Amino acid sequence: MTNRHGTNGIIANFLNQKSILALVNYPVFYQVIPVSQMKLLSPAEQVAHRLRKDLSAGIWKQFMPGVLRLEVDLGVNRKTVEAALQMLENEGWLERQGAGKRRKILRLAPQGKSHSLRVALLMHDPPMLKNWLTVDLRHRLQQAGHRAFYAARCLTQLGMSVPQVARLVRRTAADVWVVNAASQEVLTWFHQQGISTFALYGRRRELPIAAAGPDKTHGYRMVVRKLVALGHKRIVLLALRSRRLPYPGAPERAFLEELEAHGIATSSYHLPDWEESAEGLHDLLDALFRVTPPTAFFIDEAYLFHAVKHRLARMGIKVPEDVSLVCTDPDPTFEWCLPSIAHLHWQAEPMIRRIVRWVDHASLGKEDVRQMDVPVHFAPGGTIAAAKC
Repeated sequence: MTNRHGTNGIIANFLNQKSILALVNYPVFYQVIPVSQMKLLSPAEQVAHRLRKDLSAGIWKQFMPGVLRLEVDLGVNRKTVEAALQMLENEGWLERQGAGKRRKILRLAPQGKSHSLRVALLMHDPPMLKNWLTVDLRHRLQQAGHRAFYAARCLTQLGMSVPQVARLVRRTAADVWVVNAASQEVLTWFHQQGISTFALYGRRRELPIAAAGPDKTHGYRMVVRKLVALGHKRIVLLALRSRRLPYPGAPERAFLEELEAHGIATSSYHLPDWEESAEGLHDLLDALFRVTPPTAFFIDEAYLFHAVKHRLARMGIKVPEDVSLVCTDPDPTFEWCLPSIAHLHWQAEPMIRRIVRWVDHASLGKEDVRQMDVPVHFAPGGTIAAAKC
């Protein structure tokens, strides 16, 4: 078929420009789709697309068919079926029931306005607004059909104050909240108000709310054992106020318990109180090194780690020759440090998947208060060494 413009010539011209023609219903006009804008689906993505349509049509009830049956019905190999089913699990369509059992159908309808939720992300501090985990989380929530946005202010800007947080929440139009690294008082307030809340990090263990974070209790014990094995006894954990009060959190208690288990009598020296400011940090370090100098610091938050290391250098104290330093968190800046920084690290992807699934469950009115602990690993780095005395 040709038209007055000469279809064959047009097609040849477009193909020379590495473009693809897509005919539309009107017989004379054509839509040009550049190759660079096309997305080629993998076999697993194609199978997942087919299964979404079948789930939406209600072909199956309660449980999915097994992998072997889907392999036969769809005419694809088992690995492709498993990969497609895993995608649907991550998106909240299905829920794994255990080895050898069929996956449960969560009856998730296609995402649309009726199921889209407004998800407020209340971050701990401004740098978290650009953190790759937070950016990826927001993107994944939007991919799932929800409207994810940052709250107008962060917890540090609100002074971790419950009244100020309450005012922010009242002014914000949101269906559910994801709260990052909050104090016990703040999370307790969210729980008492009956607000659908997911705690990412923070003092989550003490409350029956949905949550996810690294298993720092185990991580803190690992670090203490490593430092004690290097001969350290005067080990100080530098933690934020929200981790110390109203009483030490589970990881902080594990730190003190592990010291006691190695015969080190603990006191406020090992978990000191201090004013959270640059001046307060300097005053604390000056006081610690004036009488009983620590041989090792275990420091909560990467920005505090850099601040401590900088202050020690100004004081003429060398790392790790005079004092060992370990950070409780990973940070991209560590990759630029030589020698490398000793720290705890973990995978963020499981936490992101968990939050997206929680929001999907909330969109269906399904209660979900499960808490997830992600395994933690210790990266020794070059900021620790044997104690001098």
